[in-house]
Amino acid sequence: MRPNTVKQRLQNGESIINGWLVIPSPLSAEVVGLSGCDSVVVDLQHGMIGFDAALPMLQALSATPAIPLVRAPANDGPTIMRLLDAGAYGVICPMISTPEQAQAFVSACRYPPKGDRSFGPSRALLFGGDDYYAHADDSILTLAMIETQQGLDNVDDILGVDGLDGVFIGPNDLSLALGQAPSSEPDAEVVVQAIAHILARAQVHGKIPGIFCSSGQAAAKRLEQGFKFVVPGNEFTHLKQAAAAAVNQAQGSLNSQGSQRSTGHGAGGY
Repeated sequence: MRPNTVKQRLQNGESIINGWLVIPSPLSAEVVGLSGCDSVVVDLQHGMIGFDAALPMLQALSATPAIPLVRAPANDGPTIMRLLDAGAYGVICPMISTPEQAQAFVSACRYPPKGDRSFGPSRALLFGGDDYYAHADDSILTLAMIETQQGLDNVDDILGVDGLDGVFIGPNDLSLALGQAPSSEPDAEVVVQAIAHILARAQVHGKIPGIFCSSGQAAAKRLEQGFKFVVPGNEFTHLKQAAAAAVNQAQGSLNSQGSQRSTGHGAGGY
């Protein structure tokens, strides 16, 4: 089976930079996959992406060095299994609040007797190789999102679920759950403490701590804090910011030229 180098590196204690896709575009997937990211998530929860759009995006990622991952739209076994069959090498599952929910998620990602994943890997065989079945259970990355008060309360029990590789923090929903305004970089003390607690418990359990960030600078800060799987924003935000910056720079030049023209006319009257 084609190795899941991201999972291997995480198990070795290395850190991972992960790209994030919310625009349904294979071309965007290819661009982000070639950006230097170690892995790239196709987001089917909050992205504008359904399965029919996700499949060609996973195919596009196959032409890049990045490991293809997905965020499932929900903790739904058949949907998770279908995304794995399409070639995803890992799943981030939203709204995991209890160990039972975490166990159901992991079971959907593992073949019997470790889980209840149905067999039919189709494209996963093309991407992973003919020996996919023999190695898939050990290769698929599983990250449970902690983003509710209940999930925070149960974080130790969730982290104790066998086969769960780690947890991934959604700062916006975690902020909402703790009575704060949504923020990718929360500064409310209750949220800051919650994030630190999840990180510390993941470290104690020897599981992967991951988090979504608003920028590369924010991701670098999270890496310094000890997070091992960080997302420096999504391609929608990067596109929006880059486009606005380019327009502002060009507009500044136009304003400068207008000022020069105005000054020139005035000088001619002396």
